[in-house]
Amino acid sequence: MKDYILEQLTTLTSIPSPSGYTQRITEHVLGKLRDLGYQPECSNKGNVLVTLGGSGNPLVLSAHLDTLGAMVRKIKDNGRLRPTTIGGHQWDTCDGENCTVHTRDGRTYTGVVLNTEPSAHVADKKKQKTEHHMEILLDENVHSKKGVKKLGIHNGDFISMDPRTVVTESGYIKSRFLDDKLSAAILLGLAKAVQTGEITLSRKVTLLFTVYEEVGHGASCLPSDTNELISVDMGCVGDGLDCTEHMVSICAKDSFGPYDYALTTKLAELAKEFELDYAIDIYPHYSSDADAALKSGYDIRHGLIGPGVYASHNYERSHTDGVMNTYHLLKAFVTQ
Repeated sequence: MKDYILEQLTTLTSIPSPSGYTQRITEHVLGKLRDLGYQPECSNKGNVLVTLGGSGNPLVLSAHLDTLGAMVRKIKDNGRLRPTTIGGHQWDTCDGENCTVHTRDGRTYTGVVLNTEPSAHVADKKKQKTEHHMEILLDENVHSKKGVKKLGIHNGDFISMDPRTVVTESGYIKSRFLDDKLSAAILLGLAKAVQTGEITLSRKVTLLFTVYEEVGHGASCLPSDTNELISVDMGCVGDGLDCTEHMVSICAKDSFGPYDYALTTKLAELAKEFELDYAIDIYPHYSSDADAALKSGYDIRHGLIGPGVYASHNYERSHTDGVMNTYHLLKAFVTQ
């Protein structure tokens, strides 16, 4: 199963999908689920919903397909692009990153994200790496606003960053957008395990792949019979937290508030029972699809788990140990 999940991850990260530009990845996931024998549905805004089977006590497991990204805010007179942020994008982590501009008529152009004065041998003073001081240099021979517009690039076109996905022999997974394509790949692995008979469900289980999580309203619509929702998203790794990249993280509280006590306790008990490497942590600057569902008024029990991911909203890193600990915790939860 590990190899299958990593295969899905590599494919998912190769498909650009900043929030609002997700049709291609939605179509991919719909096709993958149909190939597994399911009958997935697509909501009006692009969320993918599929019931894996089972009956009673309906559970939804969610992961999001959308990522951070940018959009063309302005075409400068010198032919460079001023960007605007999509989601909690950190420009200081993208200085020097390759990117792609997606026009609304289907054309794509590569470029590079740079500070407005990136040359160490030229700059008298380093510029702050904030949105105002960043720009996109197109890999095209254009040096004016008119030249850029001739390419078909306009304000409002999406910009995606190169993922640079790498899996090392030692099991480390390095890529942009492990948040949350790593969890989406794990849910696809769960779907495959149910389809092959490796997992026999003890309850009704539905998977929800959302496309607006990074901007706050991914899981704002759920099946009406939902009793519990577990958001499967990146587990935080950093100062003051116990989780490592090798663990499954169980979140007790994020910036929106505490997660359901009984559900969180059950997840911890299962992790302990099955001898999984796990940590219970508090995420100080975090919000999930489960939070979005509660804000939308759903009367549900909610939880949050995920593989430990270091350097969130950066060039992120996890490990196959964390992936499989998360997979086995989900497996235990849906079969008990």
